[in-house]
Amino acid sequence: MFGSIFYNLWGALIAFSIYFFMTFQKPLTPLRIIIGSFVAALIVFFVMYLVRLLITYILFTPETDKVQTENELDENVSDEQNDENQKKHNTSSTVEFQDESTEDIAQVVRTMMSREDDQQVNA
Repeated sequence: MFGSIFYNLWGALIAFSIYFFMTFQKPLTPLRIIIGSFVAALIVFFVMYLVRLLITYILFTPETDKVQTENELDENVSDEQNDENQKKHNTSSTVEFQDESTEDIAQVVRTMMSREDDQQVNA
């Protein structure tokens, strides 16, 4: 169900306030105004369950649609990645790591970091 019970409580409070202030200036007894306000609040409290259920029903997305949407997104992402990879291959860069393994790249980075550490210690 959409939201929490606090939506129901807020709806009841608003209904109580509206009913109370609308009947406050009428020639009714104070007890009747307060009882009517509580009745209005109680009715709106339970009606809010139906409203929350309706909102949940409207926002509900079946699992099959999610799976289809995820598959479509995966296809779009893979197409975009293929396009980006083709652009990378077409452009020349000063450092190309495409043929090297990740272990070689990690070793180069470790070596560079250790050199920086040695330079800072010597300085």
